[in-house]
Amino acid sequence: MFGNANNYTLRMEIVEGITRCYVSFTDGQAIHYETEVSRPVYLEFLHFIKVERSLRHWNERHREYSELTDETLCNRMLHPQRSVEDMALDSIRSEQLRLAIKSLPEIRRRRFVLYHEFGLTYEQIAEIEGCTFQAVAKAVKNAETAIKNFLENQG
Repeated sequence: MFGNANNYTLRMEIVEGITRCYVSFTDGQAIHYETEVSRPVYLEFLHFIKVERSLRHWNERHREYSELTDETLCNRMLHPQRSVEDMALDSIRSEQLRLAIKSLPEIRRRRFVLYHEFGLTYEQIAEIEGCTFQAVAKAVKNAETAIKNFLENQG
């Protein structure tokens, strides 16, 4: 279903205080291209990477094996299936976390998501948003504290 390699690479470059985002790829004729894209397009590519990774993991978990091999038996032994109760609790926790994140003010929520979901550094977020490293760090830490308090009050 999925190949092991992405067909493209992402790169962010800061030159003279200006952030530029690039996507590079190789077409079917093995010609390499690199193009500059806007920040929203770059962030959408980052989101796509996360979704694709999730689909890869889903595919690995749900792949049917036509025969049992030593490898599949070993994987089952090392990674036993989770109980329905555990999966239900995880679903409840995920929903509570989603609600906690949704309850954050927009700036904190955006910076929290960029940091935790997209894996950007404080410096990258500060550059994108045109603010200081400290402002981003403070917003992310405050968001983490607010989410922790929200979850403690739910339980």
